[in-house]
Order: sequence, then C-alpha cells, then structure tokens
Amino acid sequence: MKVPSGASRGSIRVLVADTNQTQSQLLSSALRRQPSLSVTCCHSDLSDCLQAMRSTPADIVLLADDPADHPRLIETLRNLHANYPQTGLILLLDNYDRGLVVNAMRAGARGLFCRACQPFRALCRCITVVHEGQFWANTEQMGYVIAALTSAPMARVIGAKGEGLLTPREEQVVNLVAEGIGNREIAQ
Repeated sequence: MKVPSGASRGSIRVLVADTNQTQSQLLSSALRRQPSLSVTCCHSDLSDCLQAMRSTPADIVLLADDPADHPRLIETLRNLHANYPQTGLILLLDNYDRGLVVNAMRAGARGLFCRACQPFRALCRCITVVHEGQFWANTEQMGYVIAALTSAPMARVIGAKGEGLLTPREEQVVNLVAEGIGNREIAQ
C-alpha cells in the first residue's frame, strides 16, 4: 500500500474532502508541509469519502462546506460518523448559520472551522485538538448548540386524523413533565 506524503510514525492522518478540486489541492499541499500530518484528498461525495476511508484510513476528515447543498453535506457527515465513529470530523465553512451549526454537531462533527475568518495556523491547531478528542467551535457556534439543547420541543399528542387529543392545559403539563419539572412545581 502506498503511504501518503508526509506519513511518519505518530503522524495524524488527514483526509481532505472537497468538491472544489483547486481548493482541495491547495489545502492538501499546505497541510503536507506540516511534519505532524499525513494528507490524502478526495471528492466530498459520500461514496468517494467512504472509498477513500476504506483504502487509506484517516484520523481526521476535513469536509468542505457546499453552500448549495447543506442537506447532502449533513447526510455525508452522519454517514461518515456512523461508519467511522472514532474519526474526527471537521466541517470547513466559509460562513454559517444556526441551523447548519446545530445539524452538523448532531451529525457527528467535532470541529467547525470558518475558513473566512481564521488563519491556516488555527486550522492546524483545530486538527490537533480534534485528534486529541476535544471539540473545536467558536463561542457563537457553541451558543447555538447550547440553545438547541436547552429549548425543549413542544410535545403534541395527536390522533389518527391529526387532531389534538389534549386540552391546551394538558399539553402544558405534558411539556413541563418532559422538561423534568417535579409534581409540586407543576401543581403550583
């Protein structure tokens, strides 16, 4: 088996997955200059990523954002995480919104790196941090995740015809129970 460029004992194996071939080659070339990284690259389609992981396993996958198709991107993250749960997944973003951040973390991303506002040196640090088992996200992104965790979805009980079976007050009590509120506090 051919060893990727820059491979050495103790190096972090990185797979760069991007739909933009030029960006992928430039990033891969820059990362290969880092002595602690061993780099391969592929197209960011799920089948290409899975094939690349089968042929050359990676410790970290850098998956480039495709602004035109976020659902496909999230599906790729989810499948990579399901098939390779020990691999650190880092999403490379040019910009982000609340939904993308929360969905990417739910799908298994351990790092969210904004290429537009962070230098290359920070990407190298991000790779190392995620490889060590930590998460990489800025304060705003973590705020989105925390807000998603603290907002409980409203429980709604409906019948076969789609009509609500509970009164508004009963729904309120069900939601309080779902939030973990005790009987005494609910009674008050």
